[in-house]
Amino acid sequence: MKKLLSLLLALLLSVSLFGCSSSEEPQEESGEKIYNIGVLQLIQHVALDAATDGFIRALDDKLPGQYRVHVQNASGDANNCNTIANQFVNENVDLIMANATPALQASASATSSIPIVGVSISHYGTALDISPWNGTTGKNITGVSDLAPLDQQAAQILEIFPDTKSVGILYCSAEANSDYQATVVEESLKALGVSVKRFTFSDSNDLAAVTQSACDESDVIYVPTDNTCASFAETINNVTLNANTPVVAGEEGICKSCGCVTISISYDTIGYQAGLMAYEILVNGADPATMEIQFAPEYTKKYNPANCEKYGITLPEDYVPID
Repeated sequence: MKKLLSLLLALLLSVSLFGCSSSEEPQEESGEKIYNIGVLQLIQHVALDAATDGFIRALDDKLPGQYRVHVQNASGDANNCNTIANQFVNENVDLIMANATPALQASASATSSIPIVGVSISHYGTALDISPWNGTTGKNITGVSDLAPLDQQAAQILEIFPDTKSVGILYCSAEANSDYQATVVEESLKALGVSVKRFTFSDSNDLAAVTQSACDESDVIYVPTDNTCASFAETINNVTLNANTPVVAGEEGICKSCGCVTISISYDTIGYQAGLMAYEILVNGADPATMEIQFAPEYTKKYNPANCEKYGITLPEDYVPID
């Protein structure tokens, strides 16, 4: 009798343990793999938020119910980027989405094996120190660029402000991609006969003073796609409006806060493109080392109605107001 009771207790215990195991991961019951994805976003602002939203929307469309995503925001701190990237590696995620250049650089330093898909990166060759650049990284990294047509943005300055003789380029010296944009725009403007001077700041504490210097020495200020400028665009706006110095911006979010005009991309769209690339890697086995960096499919001329009114700017008909 005792032996029979022991056997029954053992059987009940084994059934109980089996039930716990099945209920812990209900998503696995269908046999479909659940992909664990880490999203490392440098800082919270409109453009990067839209890119992350677009990325997740693509996962919803392509992998409904088959992924878990862990979104981490580094609050603009490169050290936080390193910590988060290493955390994702320790968790052995299936893929890392790196949103902005410092996030990409931290992820690249943390792992050479886990696939990385970047977004909101202006120039991957510059960000990853790859030279010569041929459009693919040759590493565990691919992604989408947020680079707008810089030569067209340079020409836009003279289109809207035809009397411009001097342009100040304002950006954060810690952002390699901003320096790349500054170089391209400077070359384009000099070819158009415009004098150019760079005004760089190391962190937001210096931004107001450096912006004032740019206003004092420039007819127009150009602000490239720069994460620090995007996060503190109101500071730029307060100084430039007071100095009556208009700003041409590298992207819509910055333009909305401190600029007059821009030729902009949709960050939601490039985030969605990055999500589709992640799907190809995770499900179809695409190799990020050989996947060409993608670009936004279209660009739009946009303007900030409030600032254009303050400066008395009359715009061509092909410009679209920023909401």
